[in-house]
Amino acid sequence: MNDILSYGSLFTSSFLSATLLPGSSEVLLVTLLLAGKTPALGLIFVAAVGNTLGGLTNVVIGRLLPPKQGRWHDTAMAWLRRFGPAALLFSWLPLIGDLLCVLAGWLRFSWLPVVLFLAIGKTLRYVVVATATLQGMAWWH
Repeated sequence: MNDILSYGSLFTSSFLSATLLPGSSEVLLVTLLLAGKTPALGLIFVAAVGNTLGGLTNVVIGRLLPPKQGRWHDTAMAWLRRFGPAALLFSWLPLIGDLLCVLAGWLRFSWLPVVLFLAIGKTLRYVVVATATLQGMAWWH
């Protein structure tokens, strides 16, 4: 598999995995790392960018929802006011992360902190997966 195909498929998988659609970009990342034909840092970068952009898609979806007062809004505001955009460090969690991104948009958080914390959370996940894979490969051989 050439680099362009590897990067393109990983970007697509990581983007879709970050939206409300199901996906498993970590499996593809591990597979590409095990193949050893594409640089690990490039794979991590592409996966992080794709996943961050997918998360931002959820934020935009949240911004399109009508801002409504009520029990859910008050509960979300109380919880997210406590943590603020830093809650997006957990945006990599399955299902919960998607909800956090949508809520960040719905609650109209400022863009800069949203992008910053979202990117950090998504990138750290891929760094951990890649490090564990590469360390496992080194240990195994």
